[in-house]
Amino acid sequence: MKINKTIREKLEKEGYRIIGSHSAIKVCLWCKNALRDKGVCYKNTFYGIESWRCIQMSCSLLNCTSRCLHCWRDIRYTEAKKVNEPEEPKKIVDGCIKAQKEILQGFKGTSKTNIQRFKEAMNPKHFALSLAGESFFYPLLAELIDEIHKRGMTSFLVSNGQLPEKIKKLEVQPTQFYISLNAPNKKIYQKMCRSLFKDAWERLNKSLEIMPTLNTRKVLRMTLVRDLNMTGHGNYARLIKKAAPDFIEVKGYMSVGFARQRLGYDRMPNYNEVKDFAKKIAALTKTKILDEKIDSRVFLLGKNKENMKIII
Repeated sequence: MKINKTIREKLEKEGYRIIGSHSAIKVCLWCKNALRDKGVCYKNTFYGIESWRCIQMSCSLLNCTSRCLHCWRDIRYTEAKKVNEPEEPKKIVDGCIKAQKEILQGFKGTSKTNIQRFKEAMNPKHFALSLAGESFFYPLLAELIDEIHKRGMTSFLVSNGQLPEKIKKLEVQPTQFYISLNAPNKKIYQKMCRSLFKDAWERLNKSLEIMPTLNTRKVLRMTLVRDLNMTGHGNYARLIKKAAPDFIEVKGYMSVGFARQRLGYDRMPNYNEVKDFAKKIAALTKTKILDEKIDSRVFLLGKNKENMKIII
């Protein structure tokens, strides 16, 4: 789906920078904070990805499989269709880097900016394909990842797990691959993730079965919403064992952006609730809490701390 003028103007007011006809970046809060020495994101804490050198982007901004209750994005325009007339990966990567550098130029003129980090930010080293949409709807995804890696950059790819055959056939693996696991059973999945596919739960399970065969680092990402999906620990454990991830991220829902229209602040689990959930999952999956980031209410589970950090 191409981004028409009306939607483009609306997204740009929200801080998106549209790249071509179906891609976009948005500089995240943690990137800005890191440039002011006000903290870093949990990807930095857990894996060593420098927040000030990270580009948060999408190659299929309006193409998604789901309309999740907890999504902070405006999901009214999403369609479960592949990107038509896909643009070349080089054009997308060039456009993302150019836009990121342009947006961050304003930080150069303030005394609150860490100048060394600003200089490094002008040479970004990481792409997070996680901004919005389902990246597997972009037909040239493997070529895009390859283009990123050719430039000496790393890539984190996030998926809803609704296109298992495309996951299986991805010829170039990202540095780290995520699948979102936000429900212990079909009923809760349908209620929370609101997939546009009737067989969404079956698709997710197929993707989890494929996950162990992928030749890259694998992570399951769990977003917890109070009184919705913080139940069924045993079912979660069975799904996790099926996927055999290297790490599990257990994170509390944040009522921000458009998610506030669907789930209020009362649905945000507190630190202790998220930690208690993480401890139960760790016990059931024979993993342990390796790290945490308190202000993001997120815990990292895994077997051991070896190879947590990614060397760029």
